[in-house]
Parts: sequence; C-alpha cells; structure tokens
Amino acid sequence: MDKQIEKMVSEKTFALVGVSSDVKKFGNAILKELTARGFTIYPVHPSLQMVEGVKCYKTLDLVAGLTSNLIICVKPERAALLVKEAASLGFTSVWLQQGSGSKEATENGVAAGIHVVSGKCILMYTEPVAGMHKFHRGINKLFGKY
Repeated sequence: MDKQIEKMVSEKTFALVGVSSDVKKFGNAILKELTARGFTIYPVHPSLQMVEGVKCYKTLDLVAGLTSNLIICVKPERAALLVKEAASLGFTSVWLQQGSGSKEATENGVAAGIHVVSGKCILMYTEPVAGMHKFHRGINKLFGKY
C-alpha cells in the first residue's frame, strides 16, 4: 500500500464532501461504512444539519482544523474546485473517490503540494474490509494496483 494512503487511513479522521439526503448516494455509504469501522467523519453539506445520524457542517472551512484529510465524492468538475479550496484551507491529503477524479483535480492538488489519491475506493483501504470491497482489493492486489 502507498505510504501516504497508509498514513491517511491510520489517522482515522476525514472530512467528507458528497453526502446527501438521498441515502442511496455513495457518499452516504462511505459515511456509514467508515463510522462503523471506528473512523471520525466530518460530513460537509450546505443544507443538511444531520446525515446518517452524524452532525453535518455547512462549509469545508468549518472542518479544516479538525482533520487534514478530505474525501471528495462529487462530480469531477466540482471536485477540481474543492481540491483548490481544500489546499487553501490547509488540508494535506485529498481522496478523490472513484467517479470524482479528473486530470484537473489531480493537477490542482499536485500544484498546491497536497497528496492526491484518485481512481481508488476508500472502502478497499480501511479495515475491516469485507464483501465486494474485499474481493475488489484482492483483484487489485493480484494485478499490482493496490
């Protein structure tokens, strides 16, 4: 496993942009799974007060001092702007959940000097891994993509 990914997941604390009132959204699945695994997650959404039983913060700047790690689970065009914002707020690591990454988002992070993980599912890297995420992790290990 990449040393920076190992560091991020060992800290067990993330801000998360991409939660929704729609419980079927993957951002909500990340929130539920990671909190069940003992992680502290600070969800960010402009109009939700609570999501999946967790206090929600209206803006990213409100959680910037609570963690240096951010998970982004939104459309790529929005993610590129969020990476810039995260860098300006002092985040040191950004995880662009699959479907959120883009060349622009990654370049924004690299240019700002922050570590960017893109094209990987956070749920394959946070123990205990089970179900389809465990299967996918096994496949990725087999092909040297873990």
